[in-house]
Amino acid sequence: MKLLLQLLIIGVVGNVAGVEAAAAQSYPSRPITLVVPFAAGGGTDIMARVVAEKMSKTLGQQIVVENRPGAIGTIAMRQIAKSAPDGYLLGQANTSTLAIAPSMVPNIGYDPRKDFTPVGFIGVTPLGVIVHPSVAARSIEELIELAKKNPGTLTFGSGGTGGVTHLAGELFAGMAAIKIRHVPYKGIAPAINDLLGGHVAPIFGGLPPMIAHINDGKLRALAITGAMRSRIFPNLPTVAESGLSGYEATQHYGIVSAKGTPRAIIDRLNAALREALAAEDVRMKMAVDGTEAKPGSPDDYAAEIDREETKWSKTVRQAGLQAQ
Repeated sequence: MKLLLQLLIIGVVGNVAGVEAAAAQSYPSRPITLVVPFAAGGGTDIMARVVAEKMSKTLGQQIVVENRPGAIGTIAMRQIAKSAPDGYLLGQANTSTLAIAPSMVPNIGYDPRKDFTPVGFIGVTPLGVIVHPSVAARSIEELIELAKKNPGTLTFGSGGTGGVTHLAGELFAGMAAIKIRHVPYKGIAPAINDLLGGHVAPIFGGLPPMIAHINDGKLRALAITGAMRSRIFPNLPTVAESGLSGYEATQHYGIVSAKGTPRAIIDRLNAALREALAAEDVRMKMAVDGTEAKPGSPDDYAAEIDREETKWSKTVRQAGLQAQ
């Protein structure tokens, strides 16, 4: 009886493996949808469209990018988590949806570690710490000193509550032991407009939309939030170099599928993604947005999701922003 049971188990396992192998061989047999949980035009949308075009050619089927914004990306991510694990509905994930929102949004409906199968890491975008020229600070040290002399007076703008441009400011305030007030906007563009008007200072935002203003002297860049200096402004120091050792706040992009998607399909998608990220034209398009390509395995991305969620959930708790 025991031997018979073992043979039955072996047969079932072998049959499942055979089905998965057959599915992978025929995959993809129809177009794939890549869901972006935000409106068109933002960094997450740009990254999705850049890699989707190249991956489509490799896979021999079109990857259709579909925008499903709402609730800082959590509505779309919940739909992806509950979708069929067949590789035909993918999600364009970022720091906000997988590392920040799970701690901030009540009853979010998904676990970033358990409810997705990572496909692969796309890249990392550092932010800039930017102020209006009227602010009496030309360095991170001076900005911290100014905030300490005037606790609660400085305001920092963001593209919205729960995004990386928000939590980057909260992390900065916590590590510097200062009090600065958060002012959320409906997108980074209106935040930049108010920064140009001198109504908020600073903002922690992507550099590309502010480069012209910085070069014209309408805005002043103090530092980069990444671990390394930016290729866009190589002479601009990092926040960590500027006196706040250990500080790092970057936007991470990647692709996920529903939990249970066969590994053979995930490997096929990952290979197409890595091929896309190795293409010079893709890297150039990403560089324009200030993003550095970070190709790797599905397991590499899983480890990155874990590290980022651990880091940002701590910041959420320390800032008193956790879900009730």
